[in-house]
Amino acid sequence: MSENNENEEVVLDEQEMNRLMQVRLDKLKELQAEGKDPFEITKYDRTEFSQDIKDNYESYEGKDVSVAGRIMAKRIMGKASFCTIQDSKGRIQSYVSINDLGEEAYKAFKTWDIGDIIGLKGFVFKTRTEEISIHAKEVVLLSKSLRPLPEKFHGLKDTDLRYRQRYTDLIVNPEVKQTFLNRSKIISTIRKILDEKGYLEVETPILNTISGGATARPFITHHNSLNIEMYLRIALELNLKRLIVGGFDRVYEMGRVFRNEGMDIRHNPEFTMLELYAAFQDYHDMMDITEEIFSRTAMEVLGTTKITYQGMEIDLKPGWKRISMIDSIKEVTGIDFNEINSDEEAVKLAKERNLEIPDKTKETIGDVISLFFDEYVEKTLIQPTFIYDYPVEISPLAKKSPKDKRLTERFEAFIGGREYGNAFSELNDSIDQYERFKKQVEAREAGDEEAGMMDEDYIQALEIGLPPTGGLGIGIDRLVMLLTDSASIRDVLLFPTMKPLS
Repeated sequence: MSENNENEEVVLDEQEMNRLMQVRLDKLKELQAEGKDPFEITKYDRTEFSQDIKDNYESYEGKDVSVAGRIMAKRIMGKASFCTIQDSKGRIQSYVSINDLGEEAYKAFKTWDIGDIIGLKGFVFKTRTEEISIHAKEVVLLSKSLRPLPEKFHGLKDTDLRYRQRYTDLIVNPEVKQTFLNRSKIISTIRKILDEKGYLEVETPILNTISGGATARPFITHHNSLNIEMYLRIALELNLKRLIVGGFDRVYEMGRVFRNEGMDIRHNPEFTMLELYAAFQDYHDMMDITEEIFSRTAMEVLGTTKITYQGMEIDLKPGWKRISMIDSIKEVTGIDFNEINSDEEAVKLAKERNLEIPDKTKETIGDVISLFFDEYVEKTLIQPTFIYDYPVEISPLAKKSPKDKRLTERFEAFIGGREYGNAFSELNDSIDQYERFKKQVEAREAGDEEAGMMDEDYIQALEIGLPPTGGLGIGIDRLVMLLTDSASIRDVLLFPTMKPLS
């Protein structure tokens, strides 16, 4: 069996893989013995990229170029051969012959393997089949691949293996690489939007002495020098609002947060959040900027606001539906929680519908409203929708609605039946915030590991004075999933969290 025959499709067992790796290792040792160790080469002067040549052939025709990349295919035909090399922008074919390279160099070229990284100099031309190619005048081995690429034998289709070996996934699946190029473009566009609006990008601590800013179970670590427990942040919120107190009118941070919770197609223990805060604005302003972020990133990446996500046709253009949580429940179920006046009534209603209340601390009208929304409404929100005015019980950091003190000025953005953003008119009453923190502490003491802690320093910051402020959080990974039609969050994380194989 010849390893250089790219038409072979054989699933390699461990023994065969070891044999092929030994063949490649022997080739390397032979090169080293001849004083031609490719690993001693420190740089290569590349002048062009594959796709640039193909996109601008008229400018390159007959021109000498220097390219570098990984051999992805070879076709040996006696004294002349073709090979395909892949660089960071794509692939291009090269014609390699003994007449151009000389007998010794051509003989060496024929021994090189799929996956080897080479440099190649020559002129641009079209073959008889009109394929844009490079007529090689010089080739050099820059790095020896000692492990065969999986695609040459059976393709890298196993998703678990793809996530574990993302480096290989990026080589053999070009569409995966495009997803991450689009991710970078999405993040750059968001930064551009916020910079244009006068937001200051800042960095806040990942390690904190308490867990706060969201309802989630934290990761806990130990600081040896201080001999204290510390928590990886579960949100960016509280430190960013401290900066608003300090006099920055508009701030944002895009960074990793960590939640020690379950894993599924929408959740990874570490993920990227955008949080932004603007003094003298409210949650209606946050709705406007949410629409702008989603629509402008879609235009930048896809050239349209009309997208298809997992078979659903969705339009992200501004003008999203806006409806209160209570009205959305009434719209779907006919039940009007404005007519429910006690926790007991709400709990009875939940039991009649066979909705499970997780524990006694959740037997409140606000928690039941949230339960009804999650069960009946969320999955129906296919087109972009803002659900606003959330119950106080599930919104410990949001300002109460002046129209109904049971509710807060909070919204979440839903698309395709999933939540993509969370925003408040921020609570700036230090007394009210202290009482809500106390309730969170009581819930934590009662066994709720996701409940927040008391943050005395944040209360002091509010006592100094936080202006009326609008705040917004958007899950970047979910936005990337949406705009790249990716089913799982692991498809948009370069290195998702994986359980060790052993």
